[in-house]
Amino acid sequence: MEACFLFPNIETDIINWMTLDSLFSHWQTDPDTAPNITTWRRLPARHAVLADFPADLPRELVAILHQRGFDSLYSHQAETWQHTRSGENVVLATGTASGKTLAYNLPVLAALHENSETRALYLFPTKALTQDQFSNLTTFQPSTFNLQPAIYDGDTPQGQRKAIRSDARIILSNPDMLHTGILPHHTNWADFFANLRFVVIDEMHTYRGVFGSHVANVLRRLKRVARFYGASPQFILTSATIGNPAELAARLIEAPVHLVDGDGSARGERHFLIYNPPVVDAALGMRKSAVQEGVRLAQDLLRHDVQSVVFARSRRGVEMLLKYLQESREQRIENSQSNYPLLSTLSSLVRGYRSGYLPGQRREIEKGLRDGTVKLVVATNALELGIDIGGLGAAMLIGYPGTIASVTQQAGRAGRGDAPASAIFIATASPLDQFLAHHPEYFLARSPEQALINPDHLLILLNHLRCALFELPFQKGELFGQLNVDEYLEFLTLNNEAHDASDKFFWMADAYPAVSVSLRSASPENILLHVEDGGHPRMIGEIDLASAPWMVHPHAVYLHEGQQYFVQELNFEMHTATLIPVALDYFTEALKETSIQVLSVLDDVPGQAALRAYGELQVTTQVTAFRKRMWFSGENMSEEPLEMPSSDLQTTGYWLTITPETVDLLAKNGLWTNAPNDYGPAWPKIRDRVRARDGFCCQVCGRPESGRQHDVHHKIPFRQFIQSGSEDLVAAKARANQLENLVTLCPECHRQAEQNVRMRSGLAGLASVLGQLAPLFLMCDSGDLGVHFDPQASFTDGQPTVVLYDLVPAGIGFSQKLFDIHADLLAKALELVLECPCEDGCPSCVGPAGENGVGGKRETLELLKMLVKA
Repeated sequence: MEACFLFPNIETDIINWMTLDSLFSHWQTDPDTAPNITTWRRLPARHAVLADFPADLPRELVAILHQRGFDSLYSHQAETWQHTRSGENVVLATGTASGKTLAYNLPVLAALHENSETRALYLFPTKALTQDQFSNLTTFQPSTFNLQPAIYDGDTPQGQRKAIRSDARIILSNPDMLHTGILPHHTNWADFFANLRFVVIDEMHTYRGVFGSHVANVLRRLKRVARFYGASPQFILTSATIGNPAELAARLIEAPVHLVDGDGSARGERHFLIYNPPVVDAALGMRKSAVQEGVRLAQDLLRHDVQSVVFARSRRGVEMLLKYLQESREQRIENSQSNYPLLSTLSSLVRGYRSGYLPGQRREIEKGLRDGTVKLVVATNALELGIDIGGLGAAMLIGYPGTIASVTQQAGRAGRGDAPASAIFIATASPLDQFLAHHPEYFLARSPEQALINPDHLLILLNHLRCALFELPFQKGELFGQLNVDEYLEFLTLNNEAHDASDKFFWMADAYPAVSVSLRSASPENILLHVEDGGHPRMIGEIDLASAPWMVHPHAVYLHEGQQYFVQELNFEMHTATLIPVALDYFTEALKETSIQVLSVLDDVPGQAALRAYGELQVTTQVTAFRKRMWFSGENMSEEPLEMPSSDLQTTGYWLTITPETVDLLAKNGLWTNAPNDYGPAWPKIRDRVRARDGFCCQVCGRPESGRQHDVHHKIPFRQFIQSGSEDLVAAKARANQLENLVTLCPECHRQAEQNVRMRSGLAGLASVLGQLAPLFLMCDSGDLGVHFDPQASFTDGQPTVVLYDLVPAGIGFSQKLFDIHADLLAKALELVLECPCEDGCPSCVGPAGENGVGGKRETLELLKMLVKA
């Protein structure tokens, strides 16, 4: 019965096991791999829990299920049917490839079959998933059903939209289109809304944080419009594994829900591996690159014919991995006489997948994964969702994706039904990844995080009240969700956006509010990427406006499907970037500068070692230069200045200001890098001798002195001699001040040199470890938090300060949570640094040591001990 239900290809499953088995044997014996696998957990296969077809399942649906080989349902599908048919809202939270689509399709199709007027709305977080589920729906419906499903999103041709509005019975869309293209024009959808029976919200777990807070308000507007037409739709939601699916579902739709979380699907044997790249320099704590090790292990997957997905943390990471894989594979094929497997051209065998690719490219890659012509895909979390890409043999995660829930989703992309599969997590050198590599229980035993939303966030709520008021007038006393919003509407009236007409509020502004409210980012605008290729310009993709200054600034090297492009021009007015294809031996890396201003302090707690505070900030960021770095080696070739517009972010932050008493105590023990150094009484004469020796010119850039004397810099930091403890202070200073250890630098070059020392200070180490660990305490990605430190912060009267802030306009509550859990966060940070085996700081604890081996571990440890003790 199970085999019939899952349609397994027995021959394929056996091949999958044989290829995986040989791969596992190789990894267990390979001296370059086996010692670095710190965790290998085998999860045994699981049998299906089945249930008979419900007695009230229409016979037409029974017939098509039989035609597809279904003799029964999984238990969770049957439970979803039962509670949906009884009129309850249902949230279905089971594993990947567990048949959630069938679970919500059956009750919807049955209702549409029983009443020809019934309508349904399916919402998906991405257009790709919408297309995928549309294909599934059109191939599943019985010929006797008249469902007329249709996609209605930004890609739907204008000429087809009127017919879809009037004829389609199932609309497949996304929250963005519902927000801007459907609800504001609800009068064109009167019949649809009057007969709206079901709203399906797929991949509900993606609606968290800012995005989820926006979507909750869109759903408030949806229910309000439906109620205006006399409908009260029933909701079916699906979710990946998160800690609070029922709570999140109830918060999104503001109604009771029934949770179905008993996964009755079958599952083949699963292997979960944690791979920690080897240490190549014990003193500096330097490990082999996770990217390079990922490329090597991905080559093993290809060599053993295991179809796989490799997840990278960023769009740039996808392109770099793709380039490394394709180039190393080309070299291997050229140099090898063996029969290295090659199904077709390199470009079709190994592909990338991320936002910014055109829809046609993504559909082509998805099809290649399903039919087997694509053997390996390198992707961002765009493939984390339930897009049908067939049953893969392995999923590789290069770096922690930000949440345990995402780890579960990405690992779950490998395996389908009874087929065996493997997931491999490759730890980077970041403190967070190293913490997880040494604490596998966070992956394997810890409950998934809770998804948090705040639909009543003032700025988000006001934006959607404007949209809702545009759609329909508000009766005084009318609730928006569960809120009485009269006070907010009175504010809009005072702002000349609404009109108070005794018993109702009416929209009166000329603007169409929804078009200026982005659900996903601060700006809804994109930069279009045009390639000049032989006089025939073509568009290869797009990028959001906020990312443009650091990804496609002038002279940047932009990567797309492994191809390099040189950015000739970035035009913000025209929203275009002009690129040309190139083949260069370097890539570029934008350099940013950040400044912070405190707008208000919402709470603070003085302490003996530090003051902790929480409040409103203005963060100004500007791309000021870019660095050219060699491929593979990462060697820094040069830096070039840039003049890019700055961006301002008003948000909330949590900060620690180190007290003068703490600084004094650390400085007395030689543990405060930023304390002024006493170079001894002979220093002025020594300084003049060095400047004269160097011809009064900077020994880095060659600039001669002009008006201001150049600085003299210690090549080996002065504090390293003072801290050695092997001789008296006078002798230590004399050794530090030897002429061969001194060099003349102009102010700009000296600032850069001092920055290297500053980055290795205890303050920098504290910022690094706190910023990396904070996501473990929040349901957020490390990219959702900004981290800043300043030894002489102007916003705290020149005191050394570390700031963690929400990278979201007005904040979403992350920094406030960190303020509340301050003690736990510091305790975990101290534990991480204490456990790290490096000698003096490394990327796995307090940040990288410098070129001359001086790190900030000792300083950071002492600072953390003082903070925790206090």
